Amino acid sequence: MTELETIARAKMYIDKLSNGINPLDDTPVAENDVVNNVRISRCLFFVSDTLRKVLENGGVSTYQRVRKTEFNITAEELEKFEFSDKPIPVSEIAKRVNAVTDTACRKKFSHRMVTTWLIEIGMLNEIEDAAGKKNKRPTAEGNELGISVEERMGQNGPYQVVIYNKSAQKFIVDNVFAILEHYKRV
Repeated sequence: MTELETIARAKMYIDKLSNGINPLDDTPVAENDVVNNVRISRCLFFVSDTLRKVLENGGVSTYQRVRKTEFNITAEELEKFEFSDKPIPVSEIAKRVNAVTDTACRKKFSHRMVTTWLIEIGMLNEIEDAAGKKNKRPTAEGNELGISVEERMGQNGPYQVVIYNKSAQKFIVDNVFAILEHYKRV
């Protein structure tokens, strides 16, 4: 038996197992059998698909880890940013920036890039709470821009989150290229 035939047979066994069939006698496996566990079944489907790709490629694995390049965006892509009339956290702003560009092969735009830059230009500062944890809070200039703090209720009780109104969102989006330049220097 050649290596490709062995891979094909292994794939056939995995296909049957992932569908709850005993590959040795083609009978259904017991309902409480481990191969009927959703997580195991999904894993078997993944392995089957990987083996399919190896077979299609003549027995050679095509998996290559792609090293992501630095985040990059065009002015045209930024024009598609969806502003929120309701104040939102910086993590949501970063998510919306990432939504208008292809991040499959590049690193993502992160909320840390934004907050680091906002601290640098004096719109945010870091304060230490009683427990010694550092929190970002808007400065007077940040408040004027539209950065504020909102109290929310979480599973562990109340907490504060920094939010950005539409004006502050626009300021961040208008300065994405400055944020990226700053990020490259730090």
